Amino acid sequence: MKILVGFLRIFVGIFFIISGMVKLVDPVGFSFKLQDYFAPDVLNLEFLVPYSLALSVFVLVFEVLIGIMLILGYAKRFTLISLLGMIIFFTFLTFYSAVTGKVTDCGCFGSALAIEPWTSFWKDIVLLLMILVLYFGRQYIQPFFTTNVRRIVVAISVVFCLWLAYYVLMHLPVIDFRPYHVGANIQQGMTVPDDAPPPIIKYFWKYEINGKEQTITNTSGLDPKPEGGTRLSVETEFVREPYEPPIHDFSMERDGGDYTEDFLEEPKLIMVVAYNLDNTEMDGYPGIKTKTDEALKKGYKVIGLSASSTEETEKLTKAQKLAFDFYFCDMTTLKTIVRSNPGILELNRGTIKQKLHWNDVDKLKL
Repeated sequence: MKILVGFLRIFVGIFFIISGMVKLVDPVGFSFKLQDYFAPDVLNLEFLVPYSLALSVFVLVFEVLIGIMLILGYAKRFTLISLLGMIIFFTFLTFYSAVTGKVTDCGCFGSALAIEPWTSFWKDIVLLLMILVLYFGRQYIQPFFTTNVRRIVVAISVVFCLWLAYYVLMHLPVIDFRPYHVGANIQQGMTVPDDAPPPIIKYFWKYEINGKEQTITNTSGLDPKPEGGTRLSVETEFVREPYEPPIHDFSMERDGGDYTEDFLEEPKLIMVVAYNLDNTEMDGYPGIKTKTDEALKKGYKVIGLSASSTEETEKLTKAQKLAFDFYFCDMTTLKTIVRSNPGILELNRGTIKQKLHWNDVDKLKL
């Protein structure tokens, strides 16, 4: 038991640290996932949506600290009760997601790793069992180092986590796991590779044979046509879903026209992303105007992308005296492209060369 508790203590601690850190480098992304859960058709907790970013930072910092405290053996009772509370809560969310299918990715590892709800649920069940072993075997958890050293390590961890969260909120994620990272080519991300696994479909052929209803299944798609049978219906089910490219729902549309292909062939394209003008940071537009005006003088094509209406974007361009037009793109896609509202990118024939938070727009190299 002592050896088991010792192993689980390190394993669970490292797991929580890694899980928290991969999300802490992108707390805005995790706040979007919380908003998915708060939606009216999911948990119906819309009153929490304005606090989603603050909740995101708190949960992620706490998740990392709990992992560190478990390894150190610091505040043992508080740590174990907190672990139990967190894993029970996460297990409920993943079970709810799996049963309802309303949230298809739990966000357990942020953008670094997408996990299907049922897989995530069983992962949480295993973690719950591990934490229960730790809780009932807590007498075998002996602290590392002296009390003062443990306090100093925890205090430094708190300061570091809060600083990291603040830094990425004021700039951009220090590690970008998304398909729109610098160096990625959007056209390539939208294509299905030749070696992509094809979908596998199971067919359920319902026939009436000799007065009895029978179901014949196959994956060939060919009608079995049993002798003397009358077909009643056919239903299908995906055994393996069709391959979905990492970049989808990306478009650049305006006034009923699709300009995606044209703009992705531009050798010098500056793209300003403001996914929602209702909560965009107006403080960012003076710097964006200065930089985009300079880009236009240097021969760049400059466009904006937003999920807001044409009327709203034209009102913004007029108020901020912007010398470019906005095009429509899906809001979820824009939130994925850049964790800043507004943000700015440079593209060369669809390849992302630079991506910056509006706070860093002056660092855009033209």
